[in-house]
Amino acid sequence: MAQETNSRLHISAPSSLLTPIKIPPRLLFGPGPSNAPPRILAASALPLLGHMHKEFLNVMDEIMEGLRYLFQTENKVTIAISGTGHAAMEVAIANIVERDDKVLVGVNGLWGARVSDLSSRYGATVTTIEKPAGQAFTLKEIERGLIQSRPKVFFITHAESSSTVLQPLEGIGSLCHKYDCLLLVDTVASLGGIPIKVDELEIDIIYSGAQKCLSCPPGASPISFSPRAWKKVKNRKNKVESFYFDLIKLANYWGVDDQPRRYHHTGPITNFYALREGISILCDEGLENSWKRHKENSELLWEELERLGLELFVKDKAIRLPTVTAVKVPTGVDWKSVATFIMQKYNLEIAGGLGETAGK
Repeated sequence: MAQETNSRLHISAPSSLLTPIKIPPRLLFGPGPSNAPPRILAASALPLLGHMHKEFLNVMDEIMEGLRYLFQTENKVTIAISGTGHAAMEVAIANIVERDDKVLVGVNGLWGARVSDLSSRYGATVTTIEKPAGQAFTLKEIERGLIQSRPKVFFITHAESSSTVLQPLEGIGSLCHKYDCLLLVDTVASLGGIPIKVDELEIDIIYSGAQKCLSCPPGASPISFSPRAWKKVKNRKNKVESFYFDLIKLANYWGVDDQPRRYHHTGPITNFYALREGISILCDEGLENSWKRHKENSELLWEELERLGLELFVKDKAIRLPTVTAVKVPTGVDWKSVATFIMQKYNLEIAGGLGETAGK
């Protein structure tokens, strides 16, 4: 019957869509997304609820409680953005940055470069401090940048997945506040897998993703604003230029502004189910146990890779990322051919570098 109806239409139904979807099982060993465990996949298949139903709002409340545990923060404005990690990145910039604000960005890989681009799109005056891929910033380098540019916001990536550098964060928050600057941190590749304590580190805005250490489908991304950052948002001179990413409206939807919750957008219901379940699994394991597991597994991997004669991209073990490992491509080796071979023979995904590290 469907085919008879479509025959009278200018565009016919694609034949590929006349059968149910088929997805092959695959081992995802790239920088993300990660394989989701059965419990999270099962949560994604639960019945839909209305996005303002009491039961769904309860799920949102549980997510907020869990994210405060993951971030180790008492920040009231700790929510999940309806979108991937890039959406959380844009929420941070869209709400904190106003036109002509000075923004200082630490660039030692792809994500600093992305934030520089995004900040300029929102009208900021962007200055960068830069390090080669594979290196981290020192407090002296950061302070020099703060003194020279006097920014309102300083951005740095905690886990630079494009170069697999782990940036030490100790002392950066207090340094930023010394110069009346907010600290914005990307933890997309580290939240849940590497120690991070937002309140102790004096981080003002921090965001992450669901598809890495939390092993959830991408599409619901954690973010948290300190009271200092939230005050800046509420005291903006102009409205946030994005309606969808307006934190004032998002905070109300999440019930953290002491006002009755109002409709803003339709939340990604099944993504929130999955995120809630991923957080629940991590709570059950214990945050410190997860940190320990990632550290031990990464060190074993590094040891065995070096035993094979391969060279790790980040030489200094102290700043080597435990959640994403990069190997230097040996001379004369076509990394794409290796990745293709591994995929075809073992049904296992590995990935190449991004940005400055592409092909290396």
